[in-house]
Amino acid sequence: MGRVEWSKLEVRHLQALRAIAREGSFGRAALELGYTQSAISQQIAALERITGRQLVRRPKGRAPVALTEAGHVVLRHGEAIIAQAQAARADLEALRRGGTLRIGSFQSTSTHLVPGAVSALAAQLPGAKIELHEGQGDVELLRLVESGDLDLTFCVLPAIEGPFVTTELLVDPFALIVGAGHPLADSTSVGAAELHGLSVVGFQHCRHEHRVETHLLNHNVVPHYVTRLDDNGALQAMAAAGVGAALLPWLTIDVADPRVRVLDLDQGLVPDRVIGVAWHRERSLSPAALAFVDAVRRSSVPPRRRLSVVEDARLGVVLAAQLVASGAQPFAELLAG
Repeated sequence: MGRVEWSKLEVRHLQALRAIAREGSFGRAALELGYTQSAISQQIAALERITGRQLVRRPKGRAPVALTEAGHVVLRHGEAIIAQAQAARADLEALRRGGTLRIGSFQSTSTHLVPGAVSALAAQLPGAKIELHEGQGDVELLRLVESGDLDLTFCVLPAIEGPFVTTELLVDPFALIVGAGHPLADSTSVGAAELHGLSVVGFQHCRHEHRVETHLLNHNVVPHYVTRLDDNGALQAMAAAGVGAALLPWLTIDVADPRVRVLDLDQGLVPDRVIGVAWHRERSLSPAALAFVDAVRRSSVPPRRRLSVVEDARLGVVLAAQLVASGAQPFAELLAG
């Protein structure tokens, strides 16, 4: 196809192709993007006319649709185009908002990390405004960063695939929460033998929960999940009531609760949850965003492991360099220190 055809390329065509690659069907792609199925079909047909190649295989029956080799080539370039378009929209929206910082969070980070960081940010940038968006899991929050609807988000590392820059904040180990009258209440630690077949409660929409279950299954440890919820306090209350032991990261636990006992897990039994922060790779962080990231790193939190001195220094240099590049010289010394 010539230049005239390629000039008709639109971002929505590429978004439709990406949605089909993710969802494996025209119908689910339409739901993801808020279009009708016929509209998705028209956009893919238009993209195939523009490129002069078949981009999507449409098998008969219930087999999922899939991209052709040419489709994967177009999508690889299309991802960058979509990311830049979303970043441009987000930067323009940031100008309209006048500097309000939109941050994604979930329960444990909202409780333990956000308050200290917001307080430190207010001391450094008194005019900074924060909008906190709390989600049930980080997939939703990362998609909002991808679309430009959030500037930053807390997340579990490694993050899902996307146009993200991520940096580690802390490592959050798991523990087992049991009621005061539970048979394991007097244990000092719990191993594979105790956890296998144990009645437990856990999260419903936590990516890391699924990673934990896969890890345990690969080591022939299969707890019996009684129920799943997405509220930290409710899970702990279930453990206190004897419904099941709660397998939870430390940041989600109220250690002062007299109704429960918090038991360590044998080393390596359950993979730690690694908490990080993510932003769009095509966007430059504002001075307020950079200061917030630095503040949350320096906030007093109760994880078992912080970044090493070398890791911490390396991140400080990266943030300081970004801050200098943004022209906000007064805070370079703060972040480099």
